Amino acid sequence: MGQMYQVKRISHSEFVPIRQLNYHVRCWGQPRPGITPLVLLHGWMDVAASFQFVVDAMSQDHVIIAPDWRGFGLTQSGGADAFWFPDYLADLDALLDHYAPGQSVNLVGHSMGGNVAMIYAGVRPERVRRLINLEGFGLPDTVPTQAPARLTQWMTEVKQFHLGAMKLKTYDSLAAVAARLAKNNRYLSMDKARWLANHWSAEIAPGQWTILGEAAHKITSAHLYRVDEVLAIYRLISAPTLMVEAADDSMTAWWRGQFTLAQHHERLKSVAHVETVTVPDCGHMLHHDQPQAVAELLERFTR
Repeated sequence: MGQMYQVKRISHSEFVPIRQLNYHVRCWGQPRPGITPLVLLHGWMDVAASFQFVVDAMSQDHVIIAPDWRGFGLTQSGGADAFWFPDYLADLDALLDHYAPGQSVNLVGHSMGGNVAMIYAGVRPERVRRLINLEGFGLPDTVPTQAPARLTQWMTEVKQFHLGAMKLKTYDSLAAVAARLAKNNRYLSMDKARWLANHWSAEIAPGQWTILGEAAHKITSAHLYRVDEVLAIYRLISAPTLMVEAADDSMTAWWRGQFTLAQHHERLKSVAHVETVTVPDCGHMLHHDQPQAVAELLERFTR
């Protein structure tokens, strides 16, 4: 496969019983009295190992906890045919009860994980000492009249899923998975892409590799995203908050004008103590593209 990224800090895997699931958690370091854990939450169709480059770039050793969300990585969903955002909140709550009972944590989330972190910090403010959002922008606002069509779409997609119409693409080799990762991100070096491919995918049959994310994640949410509800929660965030954005404005391309960076910044005004930083020369996967810069921000903000 060619040269592969060389890990500097070795992680270990743990499986924790959480809400009737066997949750996979990647850990760096061992919990120590008086040390605030750093909890890293990955994004949609990603895995906890994705943070390896940032962990390696840190100047100090930390107690780091990074779960694979349900239905991603090595955490199975138990056969779910739909995923519900509140489940991520309850999963995180149970994980913190296991790893950091009675204490607050430094909470970091990327993309979808950033959205989970923001909501969690509003509904459980006492559990979050510092909050860092890496490219977690939320979604376009909706109106009640969209509800009927959304529910119809959700029911149709669930039916399609059970008919086998929703599947993830497969690849004929790990090298092909690495090539896909590199193609999707012009900043990603091939040595990192090769390393990620080993953690981002699995061989399900001879010569057939698939991403470690369940196909049901592709089903549209049955619930509308209501900005008024989100902002009510943002107003309850008490932790100092760092919003980290990539210089490449991924939102403009992704939402095609439905939701803009300016609208996101307007929403952030509901957070009491927030600082926004832009990292140069990177895209949405900034923890892959600029791990040194992200590591420095994390260590500075959680000091």
